[in-house]
Amino acid sequence: MERKLVLKKDIVEALKQVGVKPGQNIMVHTSLSKLGFVCGGAQMVIEALMDCVGEEGTIMMPTQTWKNLDPVTGVHWEEPEEWWQTIRDNWPAYDKNITPTNTMGAVAEMFRKWPGTLRSDHPARSVAAYGKNAKYLTENHDLSNIFGDGSPIGKLYELDGYVLLIGVGYDKNTSIHLADARAEYPGKHMAEESSAIMIDGKRVWKTYSTLFVDGEDFEEIGEAFETEKKVEKAVLGNGMITFMKQRELVDFAVEWIEKNRTVS
Repeated sequence: MERKLVLKKDIVEALKQVGVKPGQNIMVHTSLSKLGFVCGGAQMVIEALMDCVGEEGTIMMPTQTWKNLDPVTGVHWEEPEEWWQTIRDNWPAYDKNITPTNTMGAVAEMFRKWPGTLRSDHPARSVAAYGKNAKYLTENHDLSNIFGDGSPIGKLYELDGYVLLIGVGYDKNTSIHLADARAEYPGKHMAEESSAIMIDGKRVWKTYSTLFVDGEDFEEIGEAFETEKKVEKAVLGNGMITFMKQRELVDFAVEWIEKNRTVS
């Protein structure tokens, strides 16, 4: 496929085409490389988003640092097992002002450092937000409540927010994890996780309990969702952008999960 040139005005036009408007609160997932050549890179995507939602809107993105989890969970698969305890003892504590994202993409990595952006305190599953409701969305991100009610994506649901996928699929759609937390299904269980954090000025390897999630059926959920609910799409460069109401997605996913996750 011929690589296409994408300008900021093209991004703005596509965002408006799918229904992005001033005042909206939007969770954004992006893959810059899927769009082609974006002139100006990640900066142009962020500027276009901010221009479209305006001063009354809010943009939120995942800024996860999942390498700050216990090696036994597989996050350091490339390192030998004999190093795992050393990693536990020496991995730097999460610092929301410094710690880089892990595989969240160039846009999220730039966004976390954008002047005025706030970032949540979760050491492995943080989000960053900019705009009117950024403080509300990012504050009090509890260690054990990564994706449930009261978490950033739970708060977005309360605000009747939206989800925007830019060049990515439903496997990256974090909001479906809120449905994981709300639904009842065979095999639903808590898991122990550990991360390096700062407590009273000291680095601590902290173990906490949280809902086990994997997202293996998220693409299937998304496919079913699009057959029943209104989802807006637009071509942007070599990629596609997809825009939806978060409440509709989460409510649909809860029903789908309870009906289809039948094997523990």
